Amino acid sequence: MQDANKLADVSSFSADRAAFQHTPVLLAEVLAGLRPQSGGRYVDGTVGGGGHAAAILEASAPAGLLLGIDADPDALAAAGVRLASFGARATLLHGNVRDLAQLADQAGFTTITGLLLDLGVSSHQLDTPARGFSFLTDAPLDMRLDPTSGETAADLVNQTPEDELADLIYRYGEERGSRKIARLIVEARRRQPISTTGQLATIIARALGGRHGKINPATRTFQALRIAVNRELESLEMALAQAVELLAPGGRLAVIAFHSLEDRIVKQFFRAESGYGGAEGPTRLRIITKKPIIAEAQELRDNPRARSAKLRIAEKCEP
Repeated sequence: MQDANKLADVSSFSADRAAFQHTPVLLAEVLAGLRPQSGGRYVDGTVGGGGHAAAILEASAPAGLLLGIDADPDALAAAGVRLASFGARATLLHGNVRDLAQLADQAGFTTITGLLLDLGVSSHQLDTPARGFSFLTDAPLDMRLDPTSGETAADLVNQTPEDELADLIYRYGEERGSRKIARLIVEARRRQPISTTGQLATIIARALGGRHGKINPATRTFQALRIAVNRELESLEMALAQAVELLAPGGRLAVIAFHSLEDRIVKQFFRAESGYGGAEGPTRLRIITKKPIIAEAQELRDNPRARSAKLRIAEKCEP
């Protein structure tokens, strides 16, 4: 894996990659929750463009260290530029947060003071047609957070059996019309492979009968495919389990979720690890946020994509 800050030569990154833009959500609330301090060791497991990471490094000056991890090389390129002024205090690694313990060990972070997970996809990823996350423009049906490896959304829709595809769309997208969507996808792919976002969006619209409402008919299915392609929920569960092991007593874990499936996993994990409701096993976490923190009105005006963000924070207990 590549250490992008040493200097996986920031100067070699293309202008497009360095232009990666993502407004960090709930920034003040994240800083208040993590309480960065000099000498601390922090991990941003989904570093994105480096907005949260830069703020953590500023707040933990002069001796706080940060490891930034991301599956997206474009995000790492942008973070390398954003964090270059922090020098050796910032280390960036290309990888998936599901491998948190391995990546932390590689960077020498055997114990950590705080961990941030800002889940989902960034504005840059959504707004870059070639990435295939959006149904608003016709583009290759990709959806991989790490475009260097793994199967694409096109692979998934063209190869998954109909029943499995319907179950996937229902489970990850909470789409009630999943069975009809899957049926029409299978019918369409018999005629020709489904290779673009436009093809898929047209099939979904036909399956749902041009359903009207606040969200585009394709929204839930595209969400489901993105989650499946990137194994996002599985990765989250794996990262949470490893985070508790890595955190030093008193260290804090902050997670920003953007849809109910992610938030439910975080909520249930925090409860189980805090002994909520008589859960079995040792009490390893203390829940800081009894209810999730959401964006205030001003942030929503400045950054509408923060409207679905929910922040939960927990603290590692003394042994």
